[in-house]
Amino acid sequence: MSALAAPQYLVGIDVGSTQCSYALIRPDKTPLAKPGTFANTAAGFAALVTKLDSLAVPAEQILIGLEATGLYWENLYYFLQTRGYRLLLLHPAQTHQFAAQRGLRAKTDALDATTIARLLSSDELRPAYVPEEQVVAYREVVRLHTSLSKDAARYKMQIRGLVTLLFPEFTQVFRNPCRPTALALLQRYPSAHAFVEAGVEAVTATLGELKSRRYGRGTAVRLVTLAAQSAASGVARGARARSLQILGDQLAHIRDHLADLEAEMAALVRQDAGAAALAEVPEFGPKTVAVLRAELGDMRRFAHSDQAVAYAGLDVTVRQSGKWRGQRKLSKRGSGAVRRILYMAAVHSLTQEGSAFRAYYAHLVESGVVKMSALMAVMRKMLGVAYRLLRDGSRYDPMKVWAAPKPPPAPTTEAPAGA
Repeated sequence: MSALAAPQYLVGIDVGSTQCSYALIRPDKTPLAKPGTFANTAAGFAALVTKLDSLAVPAEQILIGLEATGLYWENLYYFLQTRGYRLLLLHPAQTHQFAAQRGLRAKTDALDATTIARLLSSDELRPAYVPEEQVVAYREVVRLHTSLSKDAARYKMQIRGLVTLLFPEFTQVFRNPCRPTALALLQRYPSAHAFVEAGVEAVTATLGELKSRRYGRGTAVRLVTLAAQSAASGVARGARARSLQILGDQLAHIRDHLADLEAEMAALVRQDAGAAALAEVPEFGPKTVAVLRAELGDMRRFAHSDQAVAYAGLDVTVRQSGKWRGQRKLSKRGSGAVRRILYMAAVHSLTQEGSAFRAYYAHLVESGVVKMSALMAVMRKMLGVAYRLLRDGSRYDPMKVWAAPKPPPAPTTEAPAGA
């Protein structure tokens, strides 16, 4: 913005799901009129532009600030962007802090819009990051994958609990009742009683339909025998059996959707030149690459790697007062998704022979660093590597992660003179 002339008008917009409030002021914070409202629709956007046109100045001389409220701001932001207005997206925490500094106790949409407008002229202004379309695509896929994965984990717990009540001996044959073959059997025969009623031949036929090479008539005999001697109480058997079938069906559908999303992630990575270098890191799988691209976005917005580390909440903080010093901890203020994926990548690296990150971890532990602290250091190292690869477009070099120091040269012995 420094290369542009100072704006003649400042507009603050508080975006809601159905309605937006706006405040229009001059750079000296003088209001031009009472705050107004418009619908969060195409017709509402057009009404706002009509209001702004009445100012009789070019669009680039009007600076508009919007608070990043959920996803409600996005349509309005791009609508105004195509019309040439100067735009800034603001983080809600910043606007709330600015309102507190002004001593505002009341909170209304009109006051919020005015606060946003006044913040545009403040030296404390820190615009939020607006991701490019490619990053938005990554975020959509990655975040839905994360959400569905959590749903799948919850369904698995519920299924295991119901199996314990309906046919506790089932896990003597299938240790994990949520595996595809086991789950398909339970959807067909959702209780010990159902296995007994079906009989060996029917269960054998079902196993054949599932085309499972590991299980056949012997498995069916064992299941029916265990079912006939089951400790299941039979309480609410019908309702619980139906619940088990529904949960199994839900879990199967989620698994299909997760596979589709993983294929979409892989496609995004293949089409992304910026992700090519990340994909060269052996410890980074497609999910890791996709999460880093989704959550970190354009690395050029970070002046140095420490800012990226702080954004991910991997920076270390300590509380201190006088002679008292608290425990050093991760701040955990930033993206939890980045921390989780880097933790899994760091743990995975410890199992990989020849991994530079594993060697770095071993060096730290041998130097007396606590194992968990060493693992956190590996996570920060991984993020630093990702920062350099994405920001500079350089190639991955494991020697820059950790190279063991070379041993000192062996002393040379010279033959005595005259020998």
